[in-house]
Amino acid sequence: MSTNSYRRSEVLRGLWPWLPLWTLVALAAIFSHGPMPLYSTRTLAVAWEMWHEHHWLVPYINGEPYSEKVPLLFWLIHAGWFAFGVNDVWPRILEVIFGGTQLVLLSMLARRLFPGRPWVVKAAPWMLLALSYAFLFGLQIMYEVLLADCVLGALLCLAPKPHRAEPRWLLFGLLIGAGLLTKGPVMLLHIAFPWLLGPLWNDWAREHRGRWYGRGVLAIALGLALLLAWAIPAGFSGGEAYRHRLFFTQTAGRVVNGIQHDQPLQSHPHWFGWYLIWLPMLLFPFSAWPRAWAALGTLRRPLDSGVRFALCWLLPSFVLFSVISGKQWYYLLPEFGGWTLLLAGAIALLRERRTALADNYWLGSWPLGIGSVLFAGLLFALPYLAQGHQLHSAWAEGAAPYSRTFSVLFLLLGGLLLIRGRGEMRRVAVAGLVGALALNTLFTLTLWHKYDLAPASALISAAQAEQRAVAVEGNYEGQFHFAGRLGQPITELRSPAALQEFAGQHPDGLIITHPEELAPSALRYALLAQPFRSSWVVVWPAPALADLRAGRTPAEPAQPPRVFPTATMTQYGAQP
Repeated sequence: MSTNSYRRSEVLRGLWPWLPLWTLVALAAIFSHGPMPLYSTRTLAVAWEMWHEHHWLVPYINGEPYSEKVPLLFWLIHAGWFAFGVNDVWPRILEVIFGGTQLVLLSMLARRLFPGRPWVVKAAPWMLLALSYAFLFGLQIMYEVLLADCVLGALLCLAPKPHRAEPRWLLFGLLIGAGLLTKGPVMLLHIAFPWLLGPLWNDWAREHRGRWYGRGVLAIALGLALLLAWAIPAGFSGGEAYRHRLFFTQTAGRVVNGIQHDQPLQSHPHWFGWYLIWLPMLLFPFSAWPRAWAALGTLRRPLDSGVRFALCWLLPSFVLFSVISGKQWYYLLPEFGGWTLLLAGAIALLRERRTALADNYWLGSWPLGIGSVLFAGLLFALPYLAQGHQLHSAWAEGAAPYSRTFSVLFLLLGGLLLIRGRGEMRRVAVAGLVGALALNTLFTLTLWHKYDLAPASALISAAQAEQRAVAVEGNYEGQFHFAGRLGQPITELRSPAALQEFAGQHPDGLIITHPEELAPSALRYALLAQPFRSSWVVVWPAPALADLRAGRTPAEPAQPPRVFPTATMTQYGAQP
C-alpha cells in the first residue's frame, strides 16, 4: 500500500464508529418533528422569501431587508432547492452535514495539535458529540454550526502539519471570509486569539513572528474583502436604512447595550457573569464527570502545544464574550470544540502522569449514573404524581403516558455509567448522546403540538390565496412564512388604533393574536386557536376582534372556531 493510501485508510478508520453513530442519531432526532419555531422557522422564512421574490443578494423577511444575518447559509439552502425543489428536508440534512463536518474537523485538529497522543485524537470527537446542549441546538436550522465549521477549518490552517509548519494563509483567509458571510464580524472574535497568541503555542510562529503576523493580517484582509464584496452591493441594493443597520447598528447594538436604533434589534443583553453561570450546563455531561475536573485541576507544566492552544483560544475568548453585552448560549458554540480539546488533552496528561487518579473509581462517571437512575425513578413515578393535575405542569401531565418507557432507558444508561473499567469516556459520551436523543423524542411526543404551527400557517396561506390581508398584533418573527409558503407580508399592529384602522380597511382580513390564556370570546368568535409554547395563537376575523376591543358585540360567526388539539383544552381552562 502506498503512503497516501495508508494515510487515507488511517483517516477512515479514525472516523469509525463515532461519525456513523452521530449521523444516525442526529438524523433520527432532527426528523422526529418539524422545524422549530422560532429559530428554524425564521431562517426558513428568510430563505423562502429570498427564493420566492428572487432576492439573491439581500436577505428579506416579511417584505423588508433583513440586516440581522449575512447570506451564506441561505445560499446553501437555495443550492439544495435548485436541485431538489423547495422543501424543509434539505435544510435539515444540511445541518446534519455541518455537524458531521465539525466532528471531522475537530478530529483533524486534534491530530495536528497532539501528534504524540493518539488518545486525544480518538476522544475529542466523542466528547464533542456527547455535549447535550450542542447536540440539541444543532437540530436547529441556524448559523452557528456552519460558523463552527468555518472557525475550526480556519484554526486547522494555523496548526502545523508533520511536513509543513507554516500555516496555509490563503485557505485561512478564505475560511475567515466564509465565516464572515455566515455570521458577520463575530467570526473574527472566534479566531483572533489563537492567531494573536500564536507564539505561545506554535513553534513556527515563535520563530517567524514577522511572517506570522504579516501574512495573518493579509489573510484577515482577504476575509474582510470577501465580506465587503457582498456587503457593499447589498447595502446599495437594500436602501439607506438597511445599509445603516448592516454596517453599524446590528453589530454595535450587540456589543454595547444601549446603542440607539430605529427598529427592534435581537441584542439579548445579559450581565458579565452570565456565561460563567451557565457553562456547566453547556458542557454537560462532562461538567458532571469528576475525572474531567481532576484533570483540569492537576494541569502542570510542561503542557502540550495542544493544551496551550486551547487555553490561548478559550480563556481570552470567554472573557471577551462575557464583556460583550449581547449574550446567548449558542454564541459560544464554535468554542465547544476547544473545550473538548482542553478536556481531552488534560485527561491524557492525567493518564500519563497520575495513574492513580486516572484509575480512581470515585473520580469516575458514578455521579452521572446516580443522576440517571434518579431521573428514571422520577419518570417512573410521574403517572402517579400527575394524577389529579397536582403538579400543575402541562409538560409533566403530557409526559406521564410515555414516562415509564423512557424510565427504563435512563435506568439502563445509569447502569452503563456505574460500570467500572476501561472505556469510561466513551460510556459517558454514548450515554450523553442517547440521553439527548431520548429527551428530544420525549419532547416530540409530549410538547411538539405546542410548537407545530401548521394549522395556523395553513389558514393564513389560504387567506392570502384569496387576496385577504393578514396582520399580527405585536412583533412577527416569520414563523408562518415558510410553512404557509406565504407570498405577502403580514402587517404588524403595534397599537389599538392600528388594529382598528386595519379592520376598517380590510373587512375580510385576519388578525393573529398571542394571548396568555384562551378567553371564552375566542371560542365563540375566532377562526382558529392553538397552543403555542406557554400561550396561544388565535386567528380572528378582523371585524370581530375590532368589535371586541371596542366593547361591541360582534356578529355571530357561521361556524365555531377550530381548536388544536381539542384534547388539551381542559388543561388550559379553555371552556366557553
